[in-house]
Amino acid sequence: MHLIQLVLFFLTPLFLMAQTSRSYSNEFLNIGVDAAALGMSNAVVASSADVNSGYWNPAGLVHIEDNEFALMHSSYFANIANYNYIAYARPLDEQSAIGLSLIRFGVDDILDTTRLIDQQGVVNYDRINLFSAADYALTFSYARKLPLKGLNYGVNAKVIRRIIGDFASSWGFGLDLGLQFETNGWQFGLMARDITTTFNAWAFDEDRLKDIQNAIPGENQEEPATTELTLPKLQLGISKLFTFNYDYTLRTEVDLIARFEENNDLISTSFVSLNPALGFEFSYADLVFLRAGIGNFQNELQIDNSTPLTFQPNFGLGFKYNGFHLDYAFTDIGDQSAALYSNVFSLKIDLSIFR
Repeated sequence: MHLIQLVLFFLTPLFLMAQTSRSYSNEFLNIGVDAAALGMSNAVVASSADVNSGYWNPAGLVHIEDNEFALMHSSYFANIANYNYIAYARPLDEQSAIGLSLIRFGVDDILDTTRLIDQQGVVNYDRINLFSAADYALTFSYARKLPLKGLNYGVNAKVIRRIIGDFASSWGFGLDLGLQFETNGWQFGLMARDITTTFNAWAFDEDRLKDIQNAIPGENQEEPATTELTLPKLQLGISKLFTFNYDYTLRTEVDLIARFEENNDLISTSFVSLNPALGFEFSYADLVFLRAGIGNFQNELQIDNSTPLTFQPNFGLGFKYNGFHLDYAFTDIGDQSAALYSNVFSLKIDLSIFR
C-alpha cells in the first residue's frame, strides 16, 4: 500500500476531529481477543472466567485457580496489518486476582516515499525508508470478590501508545469497570469500558506533517487535533450453562452492547446505539468445544442510499488437554459483513502443569 494512503488512513480521524470535534479513538481496542470469545461473537462478558477476562470483564479473573498465560495472533487487510496479544493472570488469594496484558496492532515496513525526489527533481531510490504505524495497549487488571455471595468486581487501568512513524505519536490513559453476578445457575455481567473517557494526547513532527498535508492539493490543510477522547461503552450479558448426561454441556449467552453515539448499529439514536450478540459453546468432556455466534448487526448504507441489515456469523473450535487450550475462530462466514478478520488462533496455558 502506498505511503500516502497508509498515513492518511491513520491521520484522517484526527483531521476530522479538528473540524467536527467528534470524540472517538483507539478503535483497535474493539477488535477483541481470544478465539474462543470471537467464535461466540464476543458474547462472553457474563461467562468470562480466565486470563482473557482482563479484556472482556476483569471481574472474571477471580475464577482462575492458578497462573494462566495467553497468546493470540491474527492478520487483517490481506495480511497487511497484524494483531498480537499476550496476557498473564494469577490469583492473589481466595478473594482476589491480578492480570497484565499487552496488545499491538500495526502495519510494518511501510515505504516512506515523501523524499523520493530530491530538490533537483531527480528520483533517488536510496532516499526511500521504512517505517511502522502501530497502536499499543498495556492493561493492568485487578479483581475481587465482594461480601455478597456470587458478586465480583474488576477494574482495568490502560496505558495507550500510538505511533505513526516519525509523523506523529500519542499517549493515552483510561479505566474500565466490570461486574459479574451468579445466582441459581444464571450468570450476569456488565463491562463499562472507558468509564472516565479515555484521553489521548498527540504530538506531531511539523516538517513530516507538511509532507502529508501537501500530498493532495487542497486536502487536509487543517491542523489535526492534539487530543482525542474515547466515549464510554457498555456491554451487558446474561449466560446459562446446561449439562446433558454429565459429559455434554451447552453454554449460551446473550449480550447487548451500548455505545453513546449515533452510528449504524441495529438500534441507533442521537443518545445511544444498541447492538445485540448471541453466542453458544457446546463441549464434550471439557476436552472438545464447538462454538457459534452472531452479532455486529449493521444498517449499512449502500450506493443507492438503501440501508440493508447485515450481520456477522461466527464459528469456532477448541481443544483442551493437560492445561493447554488451543482455540480457532472463523468469522465473517459467507462474507455477510465488512468484518476486519476471518481466521484467528489463540493459545491459553494453565501454568500449574509445569509444577
